Amino acid sequence: MTTLPAPDPARLARLREALLAASYTADGCLDLLGPTAYAALARSEAVPALRATRGGTALETLVRLFLLQQPVPYPAAAAALPVADCLADGWLTRDGDEVRATVDVRPYANEVAGLESADAWVVSDLGCAVGGAGGIGSGGSAAGVPRRELVLGVGGASTTLANLAVRRPVRAALDLGTGSGVQALHAARHAQQVTATDLNPRALAFARLTLALSGFENTATAEGSLFEPVADRRFDLIVSNPPFVISPGSRFVYRDGGMAGDELCRSLVRGAAERLAPGGYCQLLANWQHVKGEDWHDRLAGWVAGTGLDAWVVQREVQDPAQYAELWLRDGGDHLASRQAYEQRYDEWLDAFEAAGVEGVGFGWITLRASGAEHPTVRIEEWPHPVEQPLGPHIEQWFARQDFLRDHDDAALLAARYQLADEVVQEQVGAPGADDPEHVVLRHNRGMRRATKVDTVGAGFAGVCDGTLPAGQILDAIAQLLGEDRVLLRDRAPESLRLLVEQGFIAPVGG
Repeated sequence: MTTLPAPDPARLARLREALLAASYTADGCLDLLGPTAYAALARSEAVPALRATRGGTALETLVRLFLLQQPVPYPAAAAALPVADCLADGWLTRDGDEVRATVDVRPYANEVAGLESADAWVVSDLGCAVGGAGGIGSGGSAAGVPRRELVLGVGGASTTLANLAVRRPVRAALDLGTGSGVQALHAARHAQQVTATDLNPRALAFARLTLALSGFENTATAEGSLFEPVADRRFDLIVSNPPFVISPGSRFVYRDGGMAGDELCRSLVRGAAERLAPGGYCQLLANWQHVKGEDWHDRLAGWVAGTGLDAWVVQREVQDPAQYAELWLRDGGDHLASRQAYEQRYDEWLDAFEAAGVEGVGFGWITLRASGAEHPTVRIEEWPHPVEQPLGPHIEQWFARQDFLRDHDDAALLAARYQLADEVVQEQVGAPGADDPEHVVLRHNRGMRRATKVDTVGAGFAGVCDGTLPAGQILDAIAQLLGEDRVLLRDRAPESLRLLVEQGFIAPVGG
């Protein structure tokens, strides 16, 4: 394994102080570069950022050194960093009058719902910060490191999972497949102890650097596949951005699971039941196959069946085999090879999908919870629409509502009191000038941002639903106003109540 910087605690503390003193933070870099150059970096374009960092300040030096991975004059580095420490520990290498970074050190706003944002840094291989100036597999990648062992920095999948995770104080959290330690960073802020695992020892070394440089001591690492490194331990929170790519080989540890098809993600779901403490959550990103002659809903239901876990599976997008192959061939840099080599590898992907009967690949997120319910709730849906971020608080509320619905029969639903959720609006749809709308839509501007059609009764109920009266009394008043039979209205109302509660338009209040 190529030598990585030494995690000496005292010198790491001095390095962290220097980064903070120079404002080498997420906010500091945005202020320096401005939105145009910052956005260009996300498109792997470095020129605007290079133009914005020609002044020679400590922050500009650090941006060029660690973010843009450019050589800087030794005196400039010495003015911004404890340069002797960094050279001794291997953060920097010297070439004459210049120094270079040996790793990517990227500022990261460590945000957790309910807590103030904290400054952190993610350490990864050069050229492997997703969306960074270097780009994966570029000439700036770590010299002498096999590409299959490269460790990526922060990417879109990392932030997606971080925003999905349920953030509540917990005793023990597990970041399975930690990579450079992004999920462990978040978990360390609300968990007493975090265990970060990975099959790649280089990834664990980078995760330790990320966590130590960011000032966390409540973490430990363990090497191994899936749940093997944690034996029989149980956790209150398990998060995983696993190597979910469905590929015809295992070329890259960070993305390819090394199992047939979507078996790795299925194994992770099946194994979670024995690793979750009562009330615990497991949240992961996943790919799954759409197989000819099989409903993908049934496939995912089969993953969860028999685990005893509540589950909420959301499919965000589906790609056909060609789209999917092209995406990951580019990720692996195959498009930079000869045309013949590219087409040969492309054929390998399509051959594998054809042999397995795969017609598409779905991507989405899976949340599991150990509720202990005799009849677990399983919801599998497709939702490609924009959602509010962070979504974690809304995911936790969704599971709480499932508990309520599971514990209340129709009579209890009518006896309960409800309150209209925040930022729910009513839309009336119909021909211009018509006396009555064709239909009424309730639209929620928070969380999943759902919309649902309701009838006159549903619209009227939502309009007066303020938590003061039981649902049954409100329905009796509506029946009288509309001239309907109140018994018949009470009989048909629970189905609508369950839908409105399940989707978050109304929330139960009180006990």
